[in-house]
Amino acid sequence: MARIFIVGSGVVGTATGKGFIAAGHNVTFIDIAPERIEALRAEGLDVRDRIELADEPPSFVFLTLPTPNVGHRYDLSAFEAGTASVGEALKDATAVHTVVVRSTVPPGTTEGLVKGLLEERSGKSVGEGFALASNPEFLRAASALDDFRWPWMTVIGSRSVRTIERLRELLAPFGGAMHTFADPAAAEFVKCAHNIFNATKISFWNEMWLVARELGLDLDPIAQTVARSAEGSFNPLYGIRGGAPYGGVCLPKDTQGFLGFAEGISVEMPLLRAVVEVNDRLTEVLAREVDTWDATSSTPAPAEPAAAERNAVTPVTDAA
Repeated sequence: MARIFIVGSGVVGTATGKGFIAAGHNVTFIDIAPERIEALRAEGLDVRDRIELADEPPSFVFLTLPTPNVGHRYDLSAFEAGTASVGEALKDATAVHTVVVRSTVPPGTTEGLVKGLLEERSGKSVGEGFALASNPEFLRAASALDDFRWPWMTVIGSRSVRTIERLRELLAPFGGAMHTFADPAAAEFVKCAHNIFNATKISFWNEMWLVARELGLDLDPIAQTVARSAEGSFNPLYGIRGGAPYGGVCLPKDTQGFLGFAEGISVEMPLLRAVVEVNDRLTEVLAREVDTWDATSSTPAPAEPAAAERNAVTPVTDAA
């Protein structure tokens, strides 16, 4: 049975803590909102308004603090305040505790903001006075507890092999695929890209819906068919190889041609236009790199791969 602290007891924190409790672990929730503290205590849960680690055995401290956006940036003020409080608690700790960033944060936060704050406030160094890892959540608000107890995927990132193994031992019993990374920023990037990919897919079909509506077509059966016909839908490894623009005949022809078709029926397609622009930009980048190689190396530059090869993907494997 592990000793666990949940710092920030909103939807993610509450689901995480309750999931650990259901698995038999000793969990304490930390929050500063009086109404949330009262509600959780009414459920018979151990809730406190501050974290104290002075007399605690080696514990896991999960940071599940809010990280909302303000315009085009993350607001990490609440996250920073909660992290600072954990650093103060580590100052008085005699055991080595493991701090786990579970909030969705921009890549580099764990080893930047969190590590710096914890070391500053505790006077201790990561790897000696405390351990540090990223373990982003993949919980849906409507089914957060079920998603935690029966995850389809768990992601862990840490510089410490031992820390990764300890988190594996803690989380593996819940099931699901396990993916580990030696750089916490990679784990943080996974979560951001995960959400952005979902948002992009929704916007893609909304853009297609605008065209279908203009044509008097019902998009639902069209989209359901494409979900089975397009390799990008049924093959999760298709198109994920970065630095490889699409080529060949069909993809350039139909992306460019459909843009003109949509303009002809007065439908703006900014997402499709961006798809074309990104592909053009990558093609230019690769061309410049080949030119640079030619100018600086006596070794012949690698030949540009054929379209089919550029669109091929490399299977993803567990980094552990």
